[in-house]
Amino acid sequence: MKNLKHSKFKNPGILFELLVRQVASDTLNNNDSKAIPLIKKYFSKSTELSKELALYQSLVKEKFSKEDRANSLIEAVIAARKNLNESILNRQKYNLIKEIKNSYVLEDFFKSKVNNYKTLAAIYKVFEYTIADNPAEIVTNKYTILEHIIRKESKTATNINEMTDFVKQDKEVRLLAYKILVDRFNEKYSSLNESQKTLLRTYINSVSENTELKEFINSEADKIQKNIRTLSAKVDDKVVKIKLNEVSNLLKAIKTSKAVKDTHILNMLRYHELIKELKKL
Repeated sequence: MKNLKHSKFKNPGILFELLVRQVASDTLNNNDSKAIPLIKKYFSKSTELSKELALYQSLVKEKFSKEDRANSLIEAVIAARKNLNESILNRQKYNLIKEIKNSYVLEDFFKSKVNNYKTLAAIYKVFEYTIADNPAEIVTNKYTILEHIIRKESKTATNINEMTDFVKQDKEVRLLAYKILVDRFNEKYSSLNESQKTLLRTYINSVSENTELKEFINSEADKIQKNIRTLSAKVDDKVVKIKLNEVSNLLKAIKTSKAVKDTHILNMLRYHELIKELKKL
């Protein structure tokens, strides 16, 4: 029985989302994005990749309250997938990865978290393998897709269509959008100090968990630890000293962690707030 393997390098749902995120990151950093021509070249309406992406998005975006309707959709999409030209599709995927590799550090490009990763991986396996390869796993993947279709839509779900429209805009429009974004950021987070703003901006601008981001987080953790130790020496309350020591240990855990998580950033923002309060005292 064949072991069903998922390849993010060949999954158009993942490839497209990462390219869109890369455009957002490049735009925020005021750079001409090399991802835009790749999206236009490989995901225009005439390509097999765009046709397969449309099938992926049908299963990701469509919502039904009844299981029989969701099952009908899955079967219809699987049938449509069989009509695609497999050789052209594989060639386009190979060429796209090759061009991404020429434009970006491939390892960093694929480190970014992807929404609905489990569902996209399940769709890939259902498309790429037959029931004869591994009946049990195919059924499991179909149920993963089914559960996604019939669950209620999350308010925080990413709207890929809006980002796609943004990609198509002229550079001037994108720069204006960036200026508005920065103005709103400064307005919303006006109470934050410069260290907190820098931490947030760096994390937002890092489309992937690359080496530079990790180095920045470790450096920031060192600075916070140093401030905590300095201020702790001036505190007389033993309970407060113990708590500050716990914070220092938590910062060590952040530095040893392989990946930068949202919770790490949130905690570091709180530690900066703690330092502000301690300095007032």
